[in-house]
Amino acid sequence: MMEKWKKGYVALVVLFLYAPIGVLIAQSFNASRYRGHWTGFTLQWYGELFENEGILEALQNTITIGLTSAALATILGLITCMALRGMGRKQRSVLLGVASLPLLNADIVTGISLMLLFLGMGLRLGYGSILMAHVVFNLPYVILCIMPQFLSLDRSCYDAARDLGATPFVAFRRVVLPELRPSLLAGFMLAFTMSADDFIITHFTKGAGIDTLPTEIYAELKLGIHPEMYALSTLVFVFVLVFAVLLTMNRKRLALGRDL
Repeated sequence: MMEKWKKGYVALVVLFLYAPIGVLIAQSFNASRYRGHWTGFTLQWYGELFENEGILEALQNTITIGLTSAALATILGLITCMALRGMGRKQRSVLLGVASLPLLNADIVTGISLMLLFLGMGLRLGYGSILMAHVVFNLPYVILCIMPQFLSLDRSCYDAARDLGATPFVAFRRVVLPELRPSLLAGFMLAFTMSADDFIITHFTKGAGIDTLPTEIYAELKLGIHPEMYALSTLVFVFVLVFAVLLTMNRKRLALGRDL
């Protein structure tokens, strides 16, 4: 009896989480432009999605800024972790605490402060300012992803590679980087997700004439969300779902390979 209650509770939680997404997906196939009024099945909004230059440009900006800022934040985070590991425990703890402060800071404070900084430096708000802002607020997340695994590494493997004649760079690339690959990938994916999902900081640092998907959706709220956004959201959800399934299958294959 208790087992049935547990399964029922889990089913309710899953329903609560995915019911809104199901409504969104259904609305993307609704022939009516009005929410909550079903008039028939259509693929019209998917066709109009690829003809809407504003949405496609915002999507392109979201992807390019997200990938670039995530890559830069991952590289800078790795370098920072290398520097922190060479410090004493107390000094490292203090600096890690300082680096984690932006995570506790309100996004609106970070957005306004970055905007004032860029304007004070004479920079023009636009694509570059958004990119720099996203690198700044992504960096603490990447550091927190990489640092625990970096501290758990066994330095003897690196020293053994050096003793066998490898240069510091080759020893780091062949010995250390493979061990850090899971945390680097986690930091990169988290940074990309945070960048693609951000609205407040992007809103204050974007300037005129450029938008990402969150700011484009916010601008449309004043006139009403276009059904093309439902189609785009559905495609994004399907892409993430397929990616998660493929990642899970790949992990299972790797686990089976190790067992064999």
